[in-house]
Amino acid sequence: MALGYFEHVGKINGNQNVTIPFTTGQLNDVLKSLTVLDLNGGRIGGITYDSAAPADRQMADLRLGTGEKSTLAELLGGMRGAKLEVRSGTNVITGRLLSIERKSKVTAGTALVVDYLSLITDAGELRTTELSPAFSVKLLEQGFSGKVGQYLDLLSSAWEPDVRRMVVSTSGTGERSLFVSYVSEVPVWKTTYRIVLQAKPLLQGWAIVDNVVGQDWVGVQMSLVAGAPQSFIQKLSQPYYSRRPEVALATGYIATPQTFESTLATGGGRVTGVVRDQSGSGVPNARVRALNEGGEVAGETTVDGSGNYELSSLAPGSYQLEVTASGFQKTSEAGVAAVVGQTTRRDVMLQVGSVSESIDVSASRRATSNRSLGGLAGGVSRKMAPLPPPPPPSPARSSGFGGGSYRVAEAAARAQQLGDLFEYKLKEPITIRKNQSALVPIVQSNVEAEKVSIWNANAGLPKPQRALWLKNTSGLTLDGGSFTVLEDESFAGEGLLEPLRPDEKRLVSYATDLALTVTAKQESAALRVSRVKVANGVMVHFREMREKKSYTFRNEDATARAVLVEHPVRQGFELRSDTRPVETTAQWMRFRLPVAPKQTATLLVEEGRAAETTYSIGMIKPEMVDAFVKESSIDKPLEEALRKVVAQKRVVSELEDQKAKLDAEVESIGEDQERLRENMKALKGSAEEKSLLQRYTKQLNAQENRIDALRKETAAMEQKVTAAEADLEKLIAALSFDRTL
Repeated sequence: MALGYFEHVGKINGNQNVTIPFTTGQLNDVLKSLTVLDLNGGRIGGITYDSAAPADRQMADLRLGTGEKSTLAELLGGMRGAKLEVRSGTNVITGRLLSIERKSKVTAGTALVVDYLSLITDAGELRTTELSPAFSVKLLEQGFSGKVGQYLDLLSSAWEPDVRRMVVSTSGTGERSLFVSYVSEVPVWKTTYRIVLQAKPLLQGWAIVDNVVGQDWVGVQMSLVAGAPQSFIQKLSQPYYSRRPEVALATGYIATPQTFESTLATGGGRVTGVVRDQSGSGVPNARVRALNEGGEVAGETTVDGSGNYELSSLAPGSYQLEVTASGFQKTSEAGVAAVVGQTTRRDVMLQVGSVSESIDVSASRRATSNRSLGGLAGGVSRKMAPLPPPPPPSPARSSGFGGGSYRVAEAAARAQQLGDLFEYKLKEPITIRKNQSALVPIVQSNVEAEKVSIWNANAGLPKPQRALWLKNTSGLTLDGGSFTVLEDESFAGEGLLEPLRPDEKRLVSYATDLALTVTAKQESAALRVSRVKVANGVMVHFREMREKKSYTFRNEDATARAVLVEHPVRQGFELRSDTRPVETTAQWMRFRLPVAPKQTATLLVEEGRAAETTYSIGMIKPEMVDAFVKESSIDKPLEEALRKVVAQKRVVSELEDQKAKLDAEVESIGEDQERLRENMKALKGSAEEKSLLQRYTKQLNAQENRIDALRKETAAMEQKVTAAEADLEKLIAALSFDRTL
């Protein structure tokens, strides 16, 4: 459902009441949107409307203990304590109702469930009777008949027409104008289009409006507005007994099938170059813009630290290149051509000065025969518009749709922008009786449309789709809806169109191209080192995964095909082939491929994904250098440099081994001296004490002399190790390579 905004203007005289009927559903929206104005000095005295407590609340007030679907037993159960006269056949019992009980009994071998009614008579006697088909009850309690009548009235009210009358009280003198406006829920108005393929394709748009509000629209001024204003349902017409807000569930949006993404980047032309100063050095952070022939910015970028820039996905045509940078004069160069699938190079030299000063550089215009229908990015908000239909366009042609052209008739609506909304306002009043619908033309305009075939492998379709590359040159915002394509006096297909802003371009499919057969093949190459960089003791291998995908099309028709291939945009991958897309969306790159009649053509898309591996030069081993050489990830000069590092590491390692041996010998002598001293302590008082002490003392003296010599050798070795390590560090620090392999 959608929202309808209604306005009523009428004449009133003196103190007058105006009655407006609504349904309960309408009344909720009316109460939160109603505007009432006495336009000639009168006063609005007040507004009243029919209101009632909810049915369950009213039934609860009756205190019958029943709901909307109560049984006889439940109804009687709600009357406990009331005085009743009960007749069952010839038996009559009068008394106050005590209870209703359900019991089982067996009759003729069959088990039955029976309700029994129990009463207390005036004499205090308890009497029970079965609720048989001949059973009847008379209400003797005063007021109970009225309550049951109210209960039945509430039940029967569900069958009455749902009408809630609102009364507007006005006070004043003489004849005056009263203005009343409100919002009410109405069916969504629909849009449907016809596209006639001819020399100048014709777009005809119709709006379908349904009147189901319960009253005739006679001679009303109508506007159809497309957009997405916020609204909600709140039951203001129903009395509330507690603060319990009601929040409606959000309605889901059903995506339309076979629609194509809008463009993020148009065209397939590239302009690259370097921005330099007069000394030839790159100017970092300069701003480069490409302006089309209408002076609009078609592309914009900032140069990198070396002055390089690239403007990609430009639609084919001639551009003015404009370069600005702080401290330099603005430089402009006209006639810079962008060509699909080609790269145009323009280097720019900036002159010192202020940006307010400018330099114009003339450039030769380069003609190109390539054509591209690059899309225009944009979105569309939904709006409504007027719809009295003019007569259908009169054909001014000699034969068929292709033999001439249809004269564009004036549409029945005037279109205009309303902030974020778009309105089609009917030029003449329209009459739509209740429970009827109207089909009214709202757009009649020539548009730009190129017939293409589009292929997307992920769509899961066996054949490419016939599509129109439609540019909305009507000057109007086109609401989303279905469309039908007519070509050569016959039905060509139909599809779905998403909202389109003026001058926005969109692909819309309408049929299957049976003449085209497509095959696809993908190849992957392992990660290989494409560049190696060594600096600050670190070596970085820049690797790249290459992938190639080919799309081959066979055209069996007698007419040529312009094929658009949607290739996925993948994070981390960049194009490596010269083939460039004519436009790019959030998920797809679109490549154009012409296929001649009865011929085969192939589109090759090559991409690369970069990766990096980092090595510490000080941790490199001989076998690692051998592996680098084997996989061709280093060149000869870098190999020689790395082998020098490895050789110096070997020198350091050998010196450290020698020092370790000296340290081990000192430790061993120390352990032996400790053993000798323990033995000398154990000799005290023995016969061999003197001779052994002399022997041990002589050994200790010899060991001390050896320790002194070892300490001198160790100190000398430490100096050699330190010197060798310093040489290794210098060797590593001196390494600086940046090679493209």
